[in-house]
Amino acid sequence: MGIKLFQPLYITTTFLIFLSLILVFPVLAVDLFTQGLLSLKTEILDNSNSLKDWILPSGSTDKIYACSWSGVKCNENSSLIIGLDLSVKNLGGILSENQFSVFSDLVELNLSHNSFCEKLPVGIFKLSNLRSLDISRNNFSGHFPSGISNLDSLVILDAFSNSFSGPLPKDASEIESLKVLNFAGSYFSGPIPSEYGSFKNLDFIHLAGNSLSGKIPPELGMLKTVIHMEIGYNLYEGTLPWELGNMSKLQYLDIASANLSGSIPKELTNLTNLESLFLFRNQLSGKIPWEFGKIISLSSLDLSDNYLSGPIPESFSELKNLKLLSVMYNDLSGTVPEGIAKLPQLDTLLLWDNWFKGPLPKDLGKYSKLKYVDVSTNYLVGSIPPSICSGGMLQRLILFSNNFTGGLSPSLSNCSSLVRIRIEDNLFSGDISLNFGKFPDLSYVDMSRNRFTGGIPTDIALASNLEYFNVSYNPNLGGVISEKTVSLYALQNFSATNCSISGDFPPFGPCKSLLVLELSMNNVSGILPQSISNCQNLVSLDLANNNLSGQIPVGLASLPDISVVDLSHNSFSGSIPAKFGSSSSLQLLNVSFNDLSGLIPFDKSFKVMDSSAFWGNPKLCGTQLRPCRGPNGLELGSRKTQKLAWVLITCGIIVLAITAAFVGVFYFRRRGQGQWKMVSFSGFPRFTADDVLRSFNSIEEATDMVPPLAGSDCKAVLPTGITVLVKKIEWRPERMNAMMDLISRMGNARHKNLTRLLGFCYNKCMAYLLCEYLPNGNLAERIRTKRDWATKHKIIVAVAKGLCYLHHDCYPAIPHGDLKTNNIVFDENMEPHLTEFGVKFLIQLNNGPSVARVGNEAGEIERAIQEELYRDIYNFGELILEILTNGKLSNAAMSIQNTSKEVLLREVLDENDVAPSSSVQEEIKLVLEVASLCTRVRPSDRPSMEDALKLVTGLKKQS
Repeated sequence: MGIKLFQPLYITTTFLIFLSLILVFPVLAVDLFTQGLLSLKTEILDNSNSLKDWILPSGSTDKIYACSWSGVKCNENSSLIIGLDLSVKNLGGILSENQFSVFSDLVELNLSHNSFCEKLPVGIFKLSNLRSLDISRNNFSGHFPSGISNLDSLVILDAFSNSFSGPLPKDASEIESLKVLNFAGSYFSGPIPSEYGSFKNLDFIHLAGNSLSGKIPPELGMLKTVIHMEIGYNLYEGTLPWELGNMSKLQYLDIASANLSGSIPKELTNLTNLESLFLFRNQLSGKIPWEFGKIISLSSLDLSDNYLSGPIPESFSELKNLKLLSVMYNDLSGTVPEGIAKLPQLDTLLLWDNWFKGPLPKDLGKYSKLKYVDVSTNYLVGSIPPSICSGGMLQRLILFSNNFTGGLSPSLSNCSSLVRIRIEDNLFSGDISLNFGKFPDLSYVDMSRNRFTGGIPTDIALASNLEYFNVSYNPNLGGVISEKTVSLYALQNFSATNCSISGDFPPFGPCKSLLVLELSMNNVSGILPQSISNCQNLVSLDLANNNLSGQIPVGLASLPDISVVDLSHNSFSGSIPAKFGSSSSLQLLNVSFNDLSGLIPFDKSFKVMDSSAFWGNPKLCGTQLRPCRGPNGLELGSRKTQKLAWVLITCGIIVLAITAAFVGVFYFRRRGQGQWKMVSFSGFPRFTADDVLRSFNSIEEATDMVPPLAGSDCKAVLPTGITVLVKKIEWRPERMNAMMDLISRMGNARHKNLTRLLGFCYNKCMAYLLCEYLPNGNLAERIRTKRDWATKHKIIVAVAKGLCYLHHDCYPAIPHGDLKTNNIVFDENMEPHLTEFGVKFLIQLNNGPSVARVGNEAGEIERAIQEELYRDIYNFGELILEILTNGKLSNAAMSIQNTSKEVLLREVLDENDVAPSSSVQEEIKLVLEVASLCTRVRPSDRPSMEDALKLVTGLKKQS
């Protein structure tokens, strides 16, 4: 709003500068083109001084001065400017409408990879000679102006990755010369114009990543010249038009994540030039057309994440150019065709989460150089194909959750390219006969829940990059644990629960990477060595149900990140180390059923622990068990005996706090908190840290001071006039990298129902997150406003879509963490957006170590993330009820579970003035059922957000 108020003054200033150029340089007779560029320069924010050579030289010349300037291209005799390339120059600002009018001979205009914002200057459409217009990767917004059809010589129109909204411009289809059309990565809405089927010479069309809706127009099938079409990542309705099979020259077709339903039309098999077909993440059903075998040019086929059924067609054996075959996450069945093994170019085979049975093709890998094989979560049997690594390129072998049997294939021992092996939850047996010394890049091995024997191989110590090793629940594995096994340089997770391991516990070497050590339910004996203090990053230690004895090492209690310690059912003696009480990270200490004695520490962390964590220790006493008594009969730890101690401790703390405060003030005033840096995400102007910090206040030395924000959140207006919401996040220096990783993933999350994290400014102690500001308030402010059912349903679906994206489209998943009405805000079109997503988890990442592994490559979602995801689903159920009752029932999950469905439905219908006979009753009933499912007591009984979304949109009912 502020920018619009000053626009007349802004334009007048530009005119005066333009006029002054004529008056100041009358002798030099500056040409109109140079004057025009100098005028343009006055509107551009050039923080990197990229246009430093755009100045007038001394002397005079008959040619255009600007022809020698960077980014300017003139004709042969330097009499006309025919090209202007300002790409990747870190420029920004708002361009006025007629700024380009003087450049009527311009053939190429490139403004890409900058931060220009507000409306696209309509004056560009008067450049009738323009053949190439590239405005990609900026932040132009508003409706795309009409008039693009005036550029009747245009060949390339690239508007990728901006913030345009409203409908796609129909008149673009009138440009007969156009070959490249790219409107992807904005916020265009409404249907694809049917007129887009009338392009005469188009080669490339990219409309993906918008908010397009409606049916895909069958007229697109008339695009006989198009080679490459991407129109996915939108929200269409209906089926895939069979007419697309008429696009005879098409080589690349991507309509992934587009909400399409119905079957795959067999007419697509007429696309005999097709090389890549991506239809994943839709709701497509039915069988895969047998006729696909005729598209012999096909090299990439991804039909994953649909509802396809039936077998993989035998005709796929004809696809001799196929490199990628992905049909994972469907309802496919039958056996894997033997012909798949004969495909000479195949390098990626992804079949996981289907109903396949029988063995894998015996020659799989024999005729091709496989890189990635994932057939997990099926009903496959038999052994690992002996030639699976014959090509010497296999990196990932994922076979978990099947019924494979036999030993490990000898060919794997020589497969030096392996990075990841997951064969857990099968029936494999025999020795773990892998030559670990030949795996220089192996980082992840999971062989748990099998029938292996022969112990943990000693040469595991030769796998120098191994991070994760799990052989748990191989009950007859046996053997011992060597020092080198638990002291691998890169090892982060070592799990060998319930493996019949015996022998003494080995000393620890340099185990600085170790995060998790699990050896419960074995026969390990001896003492727990003091050298465990070498494992400074240890988060979780589980040694329960062994034969360990001796004292609990003090070094264990001193580990800075230790969160979970389970030493139960052993023979430990002595006292519980007092240092456990001062641990800021400890969440669980289970020492039950040992021979411990003495006093349980009084510290806060112990007070919240359940007494069961200390049972089975007759000599142990304290608040959780029984009072401790001294020689004089007084209770140790009673208020009388503690009173003096608490007074002295309190005085000491006060003195330390005052001293620390003085030191802190002196430090921050004198030295600051480190150099401020700035990170901008896609579509956000590339401000410097100084630009951002000075927007908070008027301090001059922004690099050495912290902006004195009134609270952790505030609004700020940045130099270009963009209003952002600023959120202050503090971090410990040792947590900075992990937190920045999460912030980066939050910043790259883009969905129509999420507010955007635009960038962040940080130093070694804190960060300021710059979030998109939506001025239309939040749901909490409007919750008691009466709405019709359609509006309420729209809000519920929008929230579900945003959560589903965070849970299922971000990897690793990003928990929202604080889903409530305050954190659902509205844009100018009253479209709901989730805000604050990931922030609570970010704070937890700083305060405790239990989520410190959020960025690990490990495919399993860590326990802390999973708990937050379950909590999101629970909160979504409560939110549904709050919306349905106009705010009368908030935090009312128990009402759902303890009230009969009929009574609850009647209350909701009454609250919404819906008659029992109304047609919307069934819809409300379905959504109420979703709320009930989401708030089930057991987290594992709740649906995923993906299933919840399908339910609230009525696409799929839960069985």
